[in-house]
Amino acid sequence: MGKAKAAGARPKAPAGARGGRARPNPNPFEVKVNRQKFQILGRKTRHDVGLPGVSRARAIQKRTQTLLKEYKEREKSNVFTDRRFGEYNSSMSPEEKMLKRFALEQQRQHEKKNIYNLNEDEELTHYGQSLADIEKHNDIVDSDSDTEERGTLSAELTAAHFGGGGLLHKKTAQLPGGDGERPKSRRELIEELVAKSKQDKRERQAQREDALELTEKLDQDWKEIQALLAHKTPKSENRDTKGKPEPDAYDMVVRELGFEMKAQPSNRMKTEEELAREEEERLQKLEADRLRRMLGKDEDENTKKPKHVSADDLSDGFILDKDDRRLLSYKDGKMNVEGEQSEAASDGESAEEEGQDSSEEDTEDSGGADSHSDLEPDVESEEESERPTREQQRAPGKRSASGDLEAREAARTELPYTFAAPESYEELKSLLSGKSVEEQFLVVERIQKCNHPSLAVGNKAKLEKLFGFLLEYVGDVATDDPPDLRIIDKLVVHLYNLCQMFPESAGDSIKFVLRDAMHEMEGMIEAKGRAAFPGLDVLIYLKIAGMLFPTSDFWHPVVTPTLVCLSQLLTKCPVLSLQDAVKGLFVCCVFLDYVSLSQRFVPELINFLLGILYIATPNKQSQGYAPVHPFRALGKNSELLVVSDEKDTATWQRRSLALLWASGLNAPTETEANHTRLSCLAVCLSLVKHCMLMYATLPSFHDITRPLKALLTEHLAAGSHPRELQELSQSILTKMETQGRHYQPLICEKSKPVPLKMFTPRLVKVLEFGRKQGSTKEEQERKRLIHKHKREFKGAVREIRKDNQFLARMQLSEIMERDAERKRKVKQLFNSLATQEGEWKALKRKKFKK
Repeated sequence: MGKAKAAGARPKAPAGARGGRARPNPNPFEVKVNRQKFQILGRKTRHDVGLPGVSRARAIQKRTQTLLKEYKEREKSNVFTDRRFGEYNSSMSPEEKMLKRFALEQQRQHEKKNIYNLNEDEELTHYGQSLADIEKHNDIVDSDSDTEERGTLSAELTAAHFGGGGLLHKKTAQLPGGDGERPKSRRELIEELVAKSKQDKRERQAQREDALELTEKLDQDWKEIQALLAHKTPKSENRDTKGKPEPDAYDMVVRELGFEMKAQPSNRMKTEEELAREEEERLQKLEADRLRRMLGKDEDENTKKPKHVSADDLSDGFILDKDDRRLLSYKDGKMNVEGEQSEAASDGESAEEEGQDSSEEDTEDSGGADSHSDLEPDVESEEESERPTREQQRAPGKRSASGDLEAREAARTELPYTFAAPESYEELKSLLSGKSVEEQFLVVERIQKCNHPSLAVGNKAKLEKLFGFLLEYVGDVATDDPPDLRIIDKLVVHLYNLCQMFPESAGDSIKFVLRDAMHEMEGMIEAKGRAAFPGLDVLIYLKIAGMLFPTSDFWHPVVTPTLVCLSQLLTKCPVLSLQDAVKGLFVCCVFLDYVSLSQRFVPELINFLLGILYIATPNKQSQGYAPVHPFRALGKNSELLVVSDEKDTATWQRRSLALLWASGLNAPTETEANHTRLSCLAVCLSLVKHCMLMYATLPSFHDITRPLKALLTEHLAAGSHPRELQELSQSILTKMETQGRHYQPLICEKSKPVPLKMFTPRLVKVLEFGRKQGSTKEEQERKRLIHKHKREFKGAVREIRKDNQFLARMQLSEIMERDAERKRKVKQLFNSLATQEGEWKALKRKKFKK
C-alpha cells in the first residue's frame, strides 16, 4: 500500500516532456540567469531564470494549440465557438470558472422567475377567490347541464354514482308502506334519473324557443314603431334630391390612372447566339423555297390533302383503300354540291387571282428598288415571308406552262438566301461581281448570318478572312475607272460589324495594308528622291481606319501608326498637279477627323494649308512668308491654283469637291480645271477656319496666325477671287483679330540670389567610432524606428520559419502514420492470403490422397 500511495502521489510530468516521464532535476550549469546591475522602478523583469528546453516546449505547446488546430481545420467550413464564461481565459483556474458559471446561472434563473413578481407578501385574487386556490382546479364542471348552476352536482346523483348501496337503503326507508312494496333496484333508479334529466332538458329547450319567439315579436313591433317615430325618405329619392359634386382635377387624374394600361410582362431578350441561329434557319428555309420554285416543284406534292371529317364520323373507315367522297362546302349560306362546273369556274378565278398577284408583285418590286427596301431587314423579311404564302395560295395543278416557266426564271434570277464563306478573294469577287449595290450588300450580310461564330466552330476564322477579303475588294473598287463609291459606303457597314466582332484580326489587316503603302513610298523616295501621293485605295483605307477604331486614345496600335502615315504624306509628297492638291486636301480632312476629339496640334497640317494658300496667291514678292517643304517658293508649280480667267471665276459655284478628282480621270477642260482650283481654295479656307477654332487656346496660336494673315490679306488685295471666297477670308481675319490671348507671357522663374562666398572657417566634427553620433531629435527617432522595425522583421521571419518547420514536421508525421497504416494493412492482407493459400493446399492434398 505504501508503494502504491507513493506512486499515486508522484507529480505528473509536464506537457512538453517526452514519453510522459518526469523531468529530472536540471543541471545548475545549464540554467541561464539574467542579472541586472540596478533595480529600476517601473520596469518589469522577464525570464530572470531560464531552464534549458522550457521555452522550446512552451512554443511547441502554443503552436499545437493554435497553428496545428488551424491546419487541421483548414478544409472545414463549420466553426465551433465555446461561449462558456472564462473558457479562453488562461488566468482563471477551473474552480473559479465553475463558481462564476454557477453564479451566472442562478442569477439568470432568478431574473426569469421573478421578473413579474410585484410583491411576494400580497395575495392576488380574482372575483374574491384566491388565484392560488383557483390554480388547483378543485371544481368539477358538468358538460351536460345547461342550467345556470353549471359545474355543481346534485346530492342524489352524487350518492347514486359514488355512494355505493347507501342510496338504496335511504330510498327504501323513505317509501310509504315500505313493508308491503318491493324496493326499487339500482337499474330502475338510474333509468328514473335519466328520464328526469331528459325531461328537464326538454323543458329548458321549450323555454329557450319561447324566448326566441318573444324576441322576434318584439323586433317586429319595434320596427313598426320606429317607422312611425321618424319618417325618412328612401335612398333613391335622396340621390335625386342631392346633386352630385363635380369631381375636381385630382379625382379625374386618379380615375384616369385607374383606367390606364398596365405594364405587361414581355418575353426575355434573346441572346446573340439564339438570334443568329434563328436568322440562319430563316435564310435556309427561304433558300429551300427558292430552289423548289426554281425546279418547278410544288410544296403540296409530298403532303396529303386534309380529308373532310364530319361530326358523326366514327373513324372506322381506315380499311378502305380509296375515299371517293366529295368535300362538303357552303357558299352564301347554301350547300355547294357542284362538280366539274364549279372546278372549272374555280380554275378561271384562280388564274385571274394569279395574274393580279403577279401584277402586284411587279409593282412592289419596282417600288422597292427606288426606296432601297433591301437595306431594311424588317421590310425584307416581310416581303420574303409574303412570297411563299402567295404561292401556297395558288392551286398546284392549275397553272399554265408559261406561268411555270416564268416562276422558274424568276426563282433562278433571284438572289440566293444562303452563302458559304469564301475561302479566297477570287470566290468573294465572283460572288459580288455583276451585282448591284443593294445585292452586294445583301450577299455580304447573308454570308455573315449564315457563318456566325456561334453556329459552328470554324466560323470565326472564316469571318476573320472575310474582313481581309472585303478590305481588298474595297481597294479594287477604288482603283476602278471610274470608282463606284456607293459600294464602298455600303461595305463599310459590314467592315465595322466585323471589326467589332474581331478587333485584333481587323487591326492586323489594316496595319498590313498601310505598311505595304509606306514601304512602297519609302522605296520611291530612295529611287527618285521624292514620292507621289498614293492612290485612292490607300486614301480610303486611311479614312476607314478612323471610322473603325477610336481616334482619341493617347496611343492605339492601329490609329497611332495611321497618324504617322498621314503626317508622312503631308511632308514627303510634293504637290505637282491639281490631282495632288485634291489628294492632299483629302488627307487634311481625314487628319482633322482624327484629332477632332483629342484636339492635338498637327504642325504638318498647318504647313500644308499654308502651302495651298501660297500656291493660290499671285504676286509673291510682297509676301512676308516663305514656304516650307514640300512646297517651293519659285518653280513650275508655285502658282498651281491661281485662276486668271475672269469668266471661269464668274461662273464658279461653291460645291463639295468630288473625290473622283483623286482618281485617274481623263484630262479635264480648262474651265473644269479652274473651277476645281477655286473649289480647292474654298476647302482650304474652310479647313483654316476649323483649325483656328480648334487651336485658339494654344500658346503659339498668334505665331501661327502671322503667315495666315499675310496670305489672306494678299488674297483680299488681289480681288480676283469670287465674292464667297473673299467673304470667307474676311471672316477668318476678323476672327483672328478679335481672338484674345489665353496665355501668360513667358518670364524667368524667380529664384533666391546666390550669396557671396565667405572666408569663415568650416568646422568639421570629428567622428567617434563605436558610438552613435549626435543628431537631431527627428533623426534619432527615425533611427530608433528603423532599428525597431529591423528587429521586429527579423523576429517575424524567425517565427515564420519555425512555424513552417513545425507544419513540415506535422505533415511528415501524418505521412508516416499513413504509410505505417498502409504497411500494416498490406501485411495483414498478405497474411490472410498466405493462410488461404495454405488451407487451399492442405485441402488439395487431402483430395489427392483420397
